[in-house]
Amino acid sequence: MYYVNPYIRDCVRVFPEQGRYGQMRYDMNENPEGLPEEFVDSVRKEITPEFLSTYPEPDPFLEKYAAFVGMKKENLCATNGSDMAIRFIMETFSREGGEIVTVAPSFEMYWVNCSMLGRRHVPVQLNGDFTVPVEKLLEAVTEKADIVAILNPNNPVGKGYSLEDGRRLAKKARECGAILLVDEAYHYFQKESLLSLTGEFDNVVVLRTFSKLFSLASLRLGVAVSNPELITYLKKSTPSFEVNAVALLFGERILEHPDMIEELIRKAAEGKAYAVEALREKGYEVFPEAGNFIFVRPRKEISCLKEELHRRGVLVKSYGNDLLKDYLRISTGSRQAMERYIEEFLKAEEA
Repeated sequence: MYYVNPYIRDCVRVFPEQGRYGQMRYDMNENPEGLPEEFVDSVRKEITPEFLSTYPEPDPFLEKYAAFVGMKKENLCATNGSDMAIRFIMETFSREGGEIVTVAPSFEMYWVNCSMLGRRHVPVQLNGDFTVPVEKLLEAVTEKADIVAILNPNNPVGKGYSLEDGRRLAKKARECGAILLVDEAYHYFQKESLLSLTGEFDNVVVLRTFSKLFSLASLRLGVAVSNPELITYLKKSTPSFEVNAVALLFGERILEHPDMIEELIRKAAEGKAYAVEALREKGYEVFPEAGNFIFVRPRKEISCLKEELHRRGVLVKSYGNDLLKDYLRISTGSRQAMERYIEEFLKAEEA
C-alpha cells in the first residue's frame, strides 16, 4: 500500500465553486470588471512565442515593485499568489505542532495550511460587533507560538489594525520567538498599512497580492516584504520558477501606470459608497468596513436568496458560523457593477 501523508489525508478541503466564467461575480472579492481592456490588449502584444519559451525572471518586476513601495529588491520575494506565500512562510518559520495564532473567522487558507502541515491553529474569535479583540490576541501569543497571522484589514470582516496595535503584536511575537505575518491583500481599500513595521522589527513579514485591486486573480502574483534575512530564508523554500512570466509582465506594466492605479482605487471607492447608500435607503443593515466588500443582512432566508441570485447568474458569499450566518458578503466594484448587483439583489429578495 502506498504512503499518504496523514496530515494531507485527514485535511478537510472545500474547493472554490466552478463554472464562474460569464457569471456576475460578487463572491470572491475579485474586481467584477477587471482591468481596462485597452491596457490588457497592449500588454498581450508583448507575449510573443519567444517570450513564452523563456523561463521567467522576477527581478525586473521586483525592481519596479521595490520602487513602488519604497524598499529594496532584497526586501522582496515574488510568489504564486499570496496564498503560496502563506504556505512557504509556515513551512519555513514554524515547526510541526507549532502554534499559528489568527483571529477567527479569517481567510480559510490559514487553518487549511495548519491542517496540511501539522501545525496547531489557535483561533481568537472576533467580537460580536466584528471588531478585532487585540488584547485577547496578545494573550493568545505564548512561547508555543511560531507565527501570529493577522489580515489588515481582516477578511471576511474588514476591520483593520492601527500602527500601534501592529507594534504591540510584533513586540509580543518577538518576545515569544514568533513571526508576525501581516496579510495586506486589501490594504488599498483602507487608510493605514503596517508595511513600515518591516523596518522597525526583525520578525515581521507583510504580504501583498495583485488579485484584488490589480485584478490579476487568474495569473497568481503575490509579494512578500520583510528584512533581507527573512526574505533569504523564504526564497530558499520556493521553486526555482515560482511565478510565471505572464504574471510578472502584467505586474510590471501595472506598476508603470500610476494613473490607472489611482483610477482603480477611485472607482472602487465610488462603487462601494453607492452600494452602501442604496442598500441603506432600502432599509438594509450594512457593514461597510475596509476592503472591497460589504456585509448585508437580507430579509429573505440566506440559502433561498443565494439560490435565487445564482439562478439570475449572480454569485455571492455566505457563511455558516454563528457570527456571520445571517449576512451575505458582497464583493464591490465600480458604480456600474454595483448598480447591476443592487438591481438583481432587490429582484431576488422579492421573488
